[in-house]
Amino acid sequence: MTLHCQLKSLISETDLEISTEQIDLLIQYVELLIKWNKAYNLTAVRDPANMLVKHIMDSLMVGKYLKGQFFIDVGTGAGLPGIPLAILNPERNFVLLDSLGKRITFLRQVVFQLKLKNVQPKLSRVEKYQPEQLFDGVLSRAFSSLNDMVTCCHHLIADQTGCFYALKGQYPDDEIEQLPENIKMTASHQIVVPQLDGERHLIELTKNK
Repeated sequence: MTLHCQLKSLISETDLEISTEQIDLLIQYVELLIKWNKAYNLTAVRDPANMLVKHIMDSLMVGKYLKGQFFIDVGTGAGLPGIPLAILNPERNFVLLDSLGKRITFLRQVVFQLKLKNVQPKLSRVEKYQPEQLFDGVLSRAFSSLNDMVTCCHHLIADQTGCFYALKGQYPDDEIEQLPENIKMTASHQIVVPQLDGERHLIELTKNK
């Protein structure tokens, strides 16, 4: 079965509405990831079918929970979840932040080849990155703990309206208990990713007023 057919089959198990053009772009992204992974070691996932489940679908399934227009994907790595979400949401803008030059080189090539107008790869450590405007949301699946995420990214969102979106595996009870007093959890969502073994959760955090 081709990657196109596999991806269409996975999407059919969800309520996502994705155009043929968007599916084509997602497949082109996976093909670039496969090609560049050999030299740049962008992901430990080597099998293309697993990439569709663990990277593409895992990223796309959080899209419906995002609120706002301007997002930053911190520690984006190979562009996850930022690139799939940008393809699915062309009306929203995404900054993809990473501290490793070879990852940003790859992402610039993805943006160029896929002609993505709503994606800006940025090379920087998150602590040193000063955005020109604050973001509606900070996305990440790279941080080891929620505390690390809010500590490193607190300067990226507005106090009253911004939101942290943390992509986690199992529900992080201990991490939620250890959040600082100025941060509150506003929502949690159990994410069902077709054909993915294991739990997935999206945790939404905001600054206390």
